Amino acid sequence: MQLVDQHTKKIMEGCKERAADAGLKFDKETLEYIVTNADMLELSPKNMIPTLYDYWLQDIQVLHGKGEYEIYPHNPYETVINTRPVISFYNQNNPDWLNVMIFYHVIGHIDFFQNNKFFEKTWDYDFKEKALTEKRMIARLRSQYGRQLDYVIEFAKGIDNLVGYYSSLNNGDSVDALALPPVFEYYFNHFLLQYRKVPMRVYLAEIDRYNFLLDKFKDEKKTEDDFFRPVMLKNVEFMNLYEKFRKRKEEKESEDIMQYIIDKSEYLNKKENRWMKGVINIIRETSLYFAPMIRTKTMNEGWASYWHEKLFLDDDRIKGNEVAFAKINAKVTSVSRVGLNPYAIGWRLFMFIEEMMNKGKYTLEYTRLMDIEQRKKFDKSTDKGMDFIFFVRENYCDLTFLNSFVNQEFVDKYNLMVVGQRINRERMSREYYVKSRKAEDYKDMLMENMYHPPFIKYSTKKEGTLLLEHVFEGKEIYKDYIPNTLIGLEYLWGKKVEFETQEIDWDDLKKQHEELSKKGPVDFSMLKTKYVKVRYHVENKQVKKSKLV
Repeated sequence: MQLVDQHTKKIMEGCKERAADAGLKFDKETLEYIVTNADMLELSPKNMIPTLYDYWLQDIQVLHGKGEYEIYPHNPYETVINTRPVISFYNQNNPDWLNVMIFYHVIGHIDFFQNNKFFEKTWDYDFKEKALTEKRMIARLRSQYGRQLDYVIEFAKGIDNLVGYYSSLNNGDSVDALALPPVFEYYFNHFLLQYRKVPMRVYLAEIDRYNFLLDKFKDEKKTEDDFFRPVMLKNVEFMNLYEKFRKRKEEKESEDIMQYIIDKSEYLNKKENRWMKGVINIIRETSLYFAPMIRTKTMNEGWASYWHEKLFLDDDRIKGNEVAFAKINAKVTSVSRVGLNPYAIGWRLFMFIEEMMNKGKYTLEYTRLMDIEQRKKFDKSTDKGMDFIFFVRENYCDLTFLNSFVNQEFVDKYNLMVVGQRINRERMSREYYVKSRKAEDYKDMLMENMYHPPFIKYSTKKEGTLLLEHVFEGKEIYKDYIPNTLIGLEYLWGKKVEFETQEIDWDDLKKQHEELSKKGPVDFSMLKTKYVKVRYHVENKQVKKSKLV
């Protein structure tokens, strides 16, 4: 692995200048490395972060990747990671014109990383350097604790999809961020706004009064006494409300199950086991770092694809290579009839949004039009499409992006469809068919494929048992993972663990089938799926399951 040569770096710098002129915003400092396919295979298990901690499963993934590569050789064009500075990796021997295309794609990713709100928590530090420190820490612990360290990593990774990403992203309200004393934090953020619901002029006047007294006394205690004297004369219940709030805040649950175990596990808080808390926290924070990437995959790839095409075709350095570009671009952005291509959907949706906004179609006037011909001819020529897609890039994730903008016009424009599978009994083969061309069905299919980890409530029972409750959303938890995950949780918790969820009631389905078969051949679509509540119980590494009434 080595840095790109000066000739290639000059091409990248030229792409940056053109991208900045087009409106993309990104840090000017970047690092570009040339890597071999062997390097790619080594880095892939670490999500392309060279400094990520070492773990035995990564070695297995490298061996698996090498075996897959021998059967199916493939050359990824690029990989970019969200670090400071941003690092990107490229295969060797790319022609200059192809590097121009790839560099524009990478710059699109960098712009997305550094401007999309869902990456906001990654803007304040360089994860690569943080990971290096953590890697050294884990290496030192491995020399002390050996296999026990790998157990802790494995058990923590079993629940690292349950991190409280959104609650973590939401931390740090404007007034909280000022690090006010607790009683003032309650007064400004809760008492005035939520309890009293004062007008904004009163709220701002109270902030001015606080600042005036703080400048006058230069002492927090004197400021507090003088500030709250008139408050408590007018609101005799203030201190009681504050004490209740303070107690609730102390008892408030942690952001997620991983943080809860770190905070509440008596086993982890024993002096000899406290090192495990640091390891679990590393797994948790690594998961939080990657969380926005998996939640913006379609947008991110679509945004990069939009810009690599737009900027490439206007670049005078690629004349004579338009046909070769068209072939590669078609492969990258082609719509998969079976399965989903995030490049294709995201790219088309950004173009569609831009066109709709340019014509002023995101308005009540257009929405009320019922005539198809009038809708086709509708064009207010607002020329606001580019500004709007930058707004979307900044404020949306895949869920809101697809839910807000996939409609029947989008589905019809790009001839999209939901493809189903069925068994052809005459040919004894599986065949695909067009199941639906409705926008609602297509959107449902897209949503079905979005990353959506289960929502698990957690609490401690009186006897110290950790109780996990799955908030059922019509889908079973993947049952093969449940026993090992619970055994790992028992190890980290140090006591019994119970897990409640819902699963398909196969006994009921069997009864339905028996009743229907008495009347003739059974069409499985006639069976109605019912779910039953079950509880998994783990103690001393033994997992048992029982039905709940």
